[in-house]
Amino acid sequence: MTHIVTEACIKCRYTDCVDVCPVDCFRAGPNFLVIDPDECIDCAVCIPECPVEAIYAEEDVPENQQDFVEINAELSKIWPGITRAEEKAEDADKWADVTEKKELLER
Repeated sequence: MTHIVTEACIKCRYTDCVDVCPVDCFRAGPNFLVIDPDECIDCAVCIPECPVEAIYAEEDVPENQQDFVEINAELSKIWPGITRAEEKAEDADKWADVTEKKELLER
């Protein structure tokens, strides 16, 4: 089992979740984070840390976000690991409540 970062993270990319991860399974892209499914130990400590509620247990990913299961798996193979929280993007709060932003995902 793994956890999945979904669309709500796009353009927000808060990294509060990274600090609590005991196995450093997060990977960082230009404007999105993913979880490496091969590294995640299903501890769930990242879920309550996400201010935009973008992280779900794989079995709880909403139907309209299911494509993010594959996106996490794919991008976790090419993006570098991140092990510490970083300062949020200057406009992160502006994007926090925006929905349907998948087309803004930078690979």
